[in-house]
Amino acid sequence: MEYEAIIGLETHIQLNTETKIFCSCKADSWNDPPNTNICPVCTGLPGVLPVLNKAAVEKAVLLAHAMHSEIRPVSYFDRKNYFYPDLPKGYQISQYDQSLAHGGYLDVPMRDGEMRRVSIHKLHIEEDAGKTKNEQGRRLIDFNRCGVPLIEMVTGPDIRSAEEAAQYLIRLRQLLRWLGVSEADMEKGHLRCDANVSIRPKGADYLNPKTEIKNVNSIDAVRQAIETEIKRQIRAVEGGGKVEAWTLSWDEDSGTLSKMRSKETEADYRYFREPDLLPIHMDEAWKSEILAAFPELPLERRTRFMAEYGLPAYDADLLTAERSLSDYFEAAVSAYGGDPKRVSNWLLNDVMRMLNESGKTAGELRLTPQFLAEIIKMVDKGTVNTPTGKGLLEKTEETGKSPREIVEAEGLGQVSDSEAIRQICAQILADNPEQVARYRGGKTGLLGWFMGQVMRATRGKADPNTTRRILQELLDTSA
Repeated sequence: MEYEAIIGLETHIQLNTETKIFCSCKADSWNDPPNTNICPVCTGLPGVLPVLNKAAVEKAVLLAHAMHSEIRPVSYFDRKNYFYPDLPKGYQISQYDQSLAHGGYLDVPMRDGEMRRVSIHKLHIEEDAGKTKNEQGRRLIDFNRCGVPLIEMVTGPDIRSAEEAAQYLIRLRQLLRWLGVSEADMEKGHLRCDANVSIRPKGADYLNPKTEIKNVNSIDAVRQAIETEIKRQIRAVEGGGKVEAWTLSWDEDSGTLSKMRSKETEADYRYFREPDLLPIHMDEAWKSEILAAFPELPLERRTRFMAEYGLPAYDADLLTAERSLSDYFEAAVSAYGGDPKRVSNWLLNDVMRMLNESGKTAGELRLTPQFLAEIIKMVDKGTVNTPTGKGLLEKTEETGKSPREIVEAEGLGQVSDSEAIRQICAQILADNPEQVARYRGGKTGLLGWFMGQVMRATRGKADPNTTRRILQELLDTSA
C-alpha cells in the first residue's frame, strides 16, 4: 500500500524584545550564567504580579498580520497548568480559546516551483519555561529563560513531506527576520519546532493517531526526524501494529527517536483565565499605529523584482532572502540607473562573498549602495578595468572612502591609450622570444600568459580588450 504523511508543525518563536513578557529582566539570556537573569516575577515567588510587555504584543500583531490572521479586538490570558521542574509557578501564562489572533496561512514556494499554502490553526502569546539538563547524574535547572516572550503558532495538517516541513520553516525564519520580530536562530532556541506526524493510505481523507517529535534544533534535524518517524510508522502498520500517540525525543547524534511520555491533550492542562492580567484590547487606532510601517513581504518583493527589474527567479530569490540585502539592491539599482541585472551580478557574486566572510549584513557595510553603483559605472565607462573594480570593493569597505577618491589617490585609472599599451606589449614580446616562438608554433594558449605579463607591468591598469587585440596582432605577425 502507498502511504502519505500528514504533518503539522508547532513553532515557538522567541520575540526579540529587550525585556521579558511580564517583568523587567533581560529577555535574551543565551550567554548569561545560569539563574543570573531572574527576579521574583519570572520565578513565580508568592505575592508578585505580572505586568504585560507592550512591545511583545506589538510584535505579535506584526507577525499575525503577515500570516493573514484575524486579530481579535479582545483577547485573554490563561493559565496552562502542568508540573515540571523548570516551571516554577506550576503553570504557564498562555492564551487558549480567546487568543490574540486566529486563522491565517503562509504560502511556501517548493523546490519544484509549486506553491503550498499552509494554514495556521492557532497563533497566541505566552511565556517560556526554564531549561533542565542532566549532568553527572543530577538534574540541573536554569530559570533564565522563564518569562521570555514567545509566540506559539500551530499549523493545520497541511504538510505532506519532511521536505515541505523544512521549506515551511525556511520561509517562516525568513519572515521573522524580515519583520524584525525575532532573531529566529534555532541553535539558540529563538525558533523551536515540534512536529506532529501521522500516516494514512494515499487518497484517504481521515486522520490517524499522531506522534509528536520534540528536541529538534535545526531545520535539517526537523527534516531528518520527520523522515525517520514516517518510515517507523509505515513499518509498524505494515507489521500488523498500530501507531500510538506518544511524544518522542529526537537524538541528533544517533539519528534516532525515543519515547518521552504519552502525548497530552488540552484537557490535561486544565486551562482557566489568568486572574492577574487584564484582557488585551486591540482597538483600530492601536492596530493602525503598529501596522503603519508594515513592510512589503519577501514573496511579494520577490515577485516584483522579477516583474519590475526583469530578474530571473534565482536572483530574485537570493536578493529577497534577507531584508537588508533586498533594500541594498534597490538602493544600488536606483543609484546606478542602468541594467538591474548588472547590479544583481555584482551583488551576488562579489558583495555576497564579502558579507559571508565578514559576517555583516548588507546594511552594515561601509561599501554603501551608492559606492557600489559608482564602481560599476567606472567599469562601464572604462575608467577602471573589471579586476580593479572588484579590488575597489574591498578598499572602499576597508577605508570608507569613495571609490573615485581611491582611484585618484592611488592612480588606479585604466590605461586605455593604444600606443602606450602597444609599446609595453612589444617590449614583453622582445624580452620573451622563447614564449613567442612557442605561441607561433601552435601553443596559442600562451596568449593568457602574455596578458598576465602586461597586467603585471601596468599594475593591472591596462584595458584588457585593447591589450588582447594588440597582443594577438603582434603575435600573429611573422617576425
